[in-house]
Amino acid sequence: MGDRSTQLFQEACRYFPGGVSSPVRAFRAVGGDPFFVSHASGSQITDVDGRSYIDYLGSWGALILGHAHPRVVAAIQKAAEAGTSYGAPTEGETRLARLVQAAFPSLERMRFVSSGTEACMSALRVARGFTRRDGLVKFEGCYHGHADSLLVKAGSGALTLGVPDSLGVPADLARHTLTLPYNDLEAVRSVFAGRGREIAAVIVEPVAGNMGVIAPRPGFLEGLQAITRQYGALLIFDEVITGFRIARGGAQERYGVRPDLTCLGKIVGGGLPVGVYGGRADVLEQVAPLGGVYQAGTLSGNPLAMAAGIETLTLLQAPGFYADLEAKGRRLADGLAEAATAARILTQTNRVGSMLTSFFTGVPVTDYAAAKTSDTARYGLFFRAMLERGISLAPSQFEAAFISAAHSGGDLDATVAAAREALGLMAG
Repeated sequence: MGDRSTQLFQEACRYFPGGVSSPVRAFRAVGGDPFFVSHASGSQITDVDGRSYIDYLGSWGALILGHAHPRVVAAIQKAAEAGTSYGAPTEGETRLARLVQAAFPSLERMRFVSSGTEACMSALRVARGFTRRDGLVKFEGCYHGHADSLLVKAGSGALTLGVPDSLGVPADLARHTLTLPYNDLEAVRSVFAGRGREIAAVIVEPVAGNMGVIAPRPGFLEGLQAITRQYGALLIFDEVITGFRIARGGAQERYGVRPDLTCLGKIVGGGLPVGVYGGRADVLEQVAPLGGVYQAGTLSGNPLAMAAGIETLTLLQAPGFYADLEAKGRRLADGLAEAATAARILTQTNRVGSMLTSFFTGVPVTDYAAAKTSDTARYGLFFRAMLERGISLAPSQFEAAFISAAHSGGDLDATVAAAREALGLMAG
């Protein structure tokens, strides 16, 4: 990194664990120190040393329009002039909720919160309150935020109680969570056959994005819906990444499966801190002040995020918007796969819409076990080589790359050309 980024990182280490406010930013998975951002616009992000990169993070997928879209920035500025936070209802909340519901009809009722973690945590509490059950089923490699109930890894077998995946998570809480292989319906059926009447909900990333991009096998989501209905549990789609990303109506539109509850993230707020949880009206009526499930937040529905979200979701309705993103995603994924083939380096490039991951493995990646066969050291080499060539990818093998409306054909071609050069050097 440049001298200024290095200086800032050294200073940051005096204040933050690992020098960062979120772990993956520390570049521990890819080696080296992180660059510090000065500003960004469109598809480009610029560091404090003046070097610009074509950015495929986009605030972890939230900036579907690109960085600093002029209309979104203007909406935020106008809202800020009227006050940044009230802790009281505003018309903007209702306007944004109307846009969300138009794209996600399954959200008959909803609540705005301040993050995807908070959305998933709240949805789980509502599911437990509605069903009067404590059990939860989640899947290996799927991440739903850092709430205690969701930081649980698998036990030694399909019917084994979960164990904490982080220090500070009580074992007594973790035992209510069962972690199963993603895309494995038989494991789900087995668990429900043994403990189905104890399980409040199944929570799933309908398209996995936090172990790298992995699509659901045909019938997997439909199977989850059938099983949960059979046993009176709720199906929760964590669409924090996929919502408004892989289709306007997210994975539930793309795959035609309607969950009981849905969680959405900061893409709904134009990249500002916001989350949404919602679903069936009868379930959400359990939330205070109507019911006994408590959830609150001073910044829930804050006016800046509402203004940015209204502008963003309005722009996403442009004709051909998602067809264009789909074409860009295909173009980049095909180019990266061809570059790897030409270099004789084994990769598997998975893509759903405008999100993709190139796994450095020769094994088809359909679940967490397959993802873990990736050569992470080789990915680190690739990451650093691409960064040197002006391309900013996710600083972890097990994350997605995201394409925005701001990425041009020239950006995609430059990225593929950089990948050919980087992979060619790695092969040599």
